[in-house]
Amino acid sequence: MLINALFTDPISYLMMAVSLLFALTVHEYAHAQVADWQGDHTARAMGRLTLNPLAHLDAVGALFIFTMGFGWGKPVPFSPYGLRNKKWGPSLVAIAGPLSNFIMAVVVGMILRFGHLGGERLLAFFAMFVWLNVLLGVFNLIPVPPLDGSHLALALWPWKWEKRRVLFMQGGLMAVFAAIIFMMFIGGPYIAQPLFSLITGLPMGF
Repeated sequence: MLINALFTDPISYLMMAVSLLFALTVHEYAHAQVADWQGDHTARAMGRLTLNPLAHLDAVGALFIFTMGFGWGKPVPFSPYGLRNKKWGPSLVAIAGPLSNFIMAVVVGMILRFGHLGGERLLAFFAMFVWLNVLLGVFNLIPVPPLDGSHLALALWPWKWEKRRVLFMQGGLMAVFAAIIFMMFIGGPYIAQPLFSLITGLPMGF
């Protein structure tokens, strides 16, 4: 658990907590920004169109961030009926979050790969930041509700399966638990780690 690092390696604890907090904040802000661009101003009205982490933190999710090293923010509210593009608008809002994580991973990864950074701590911080953003991006693209990938799946869902669509959206905690298991055994080692290596040029893991 991350909380153990607070007592054994407080600097590493701080690096991971700050990286994850920033990654989640930008992730949720990206959702809000794209919804606003698409014409729905619900997030703006509720104070979510900001990079202030406090606006996006979920109480339980924040507890997990600072103790377990993984967590979540408050879902960004938006009305699909307020979006200009009714079919693909929700998908654009959904994909904005993971896309922001991949963009941050690539930008910082290029600095890590081609920059001349001094000091092991700085290198470790950049590598950790890239790794956490890749993990968040991959995890949120898993097509199970309430993860962002589920909205992409729904955009492609055949209307003749409408009843199954309703059942699909009721995935809940069991679906998220299944997604976490998927990340542990498949998504992490076979998707996130190769992406990390591709971006940074570092061996898988760091």
